[in-house]
Amino acid sequence: MTNASEKKTAEFNMTFCILSAVAIIMVVAGHLGYSIMTLGELFPYYSFHVPLFLFISGYFYKETEEEHPFAYVKKKARRLLLPYFIWNLFYGVAAWLLRRYGFYMGEGISLETLFLAPFMHGYQFIYNYAAWFVPVLFVIEMMNLLMRIAVGRSLRRLLPVKEGADRLAEWVFLFGSLFVGMVVIYLAIGGHVWGDYKAPGRILLLYPCFQVGQFYKKRLEKHDTLGNLPYFAIVLSVQAALQVCCNGLAFSSVWCTGFANGPVIPYVTIVSGIAFWLRIARIMKPVAEKSKAVRWIGQNTYTVMMHHVMIFMLIKMIIAALAAFTGMCADFDFGQFYANIDYVYLVNGAEHFKMVYLAAGVGAPLGARYLLLNRKRK
Repeated sequence: MTNASEKKTAEFNMTFCILSAVAIIMVVAGHLGYSIMTLGELFPYYSFHVPLFLFISGYFYKETEEEHPFAYVKKKARRLLLPYFIWNLFYGVAAWLLRRYGFYMGEGISLETLFLAPFMHGYQFIYNYAAWFVPVLFVIEMMNLLMRIAVGRSLRRLLPVKEGADRLAEWVFLFGSLFVGMVVIYLAIGGHVWGDYKAPGRILLLYPCFQVGQFYKKRLEKHDTLGNLPYFAIVLSVQAALQVCCNGLAFSSVWCTGFANGPVIPYVTIVSGIAFWLRIARIMKPVAEKSKAVRWIGQNTYTVMMHHVMIFMLIKMIIAALAAFTGMCADFDFGQFYANIDYVYLVNGAEHFKMVYLAAGVGAPLGARYLLLNRKRK
């Protein structure tokens, strides 16, 4: 997950900008139950889309950060946590105000809901629940920094050649984190990852995805030269086989649940989903790199992640007003509206009305950010 200011400090990569845009659109569509980008449910969003953000973040990690670790921590806290806590307070106040008007969602404002709950579950005020990912990403980036400093230095002491030590370190990070992640899945299947254990569970579950991004950049990207036809033939064949042989591929990264196929298959679906959309992004690059809209989406996924659920709520408020005062949308469910953040009203029951939510969920936060930044420049 990135914002515009962070991209300015890194070498711009249009392929990964497109990949980021695709990922955030899938997140927004997933919260609507809108399977427009799943290829007929061949690639369910919840089998890879959250890990995709970790893959992207891992890809952009630079070893030079280890030379100034405290500066790295400060930079990440400023870019990830500071805006999160500001908006968390905003949504805490919003939840408090809406409860006064009959809504049943969101907890009260307290030190716990402002500063602790974001790291425990992230659903404290509901209207920004999609941003649970932000504190998780921060913790994973800090884990990665500490592990690379500790393990990297240890291996360099053991191996006299730095290049050999660095190559071995990447294999250790990849397979070590995958092993831990699979243990978490195994424990979750057994019902042992519950309550407060879900917070470390989701971090350890997603941590390998960050390492996959770094491993791809350092070890695999230069070999990623297979033609599109054989590439897609392999990826689609693997995914089709998974669909036929497995008991559903979707799982919940936030709650560490839904693992129907053991501890290995989730990571296979993560890799296959990333592989498919990474190549699609590469194919789209010659055309999409001319699009300012694609760049703006890919560079501002943080904004969409933080606000799209509230945009959905605002759309439902407009429909609720129409239902209450004009008699239109008579089948609008006010009970669900006041109590269930995931309630999606479809005008005339039309599934395609979800496109209105999707377009607004992505477009409104980005439009507001664009106008705010332009106003500051003036």
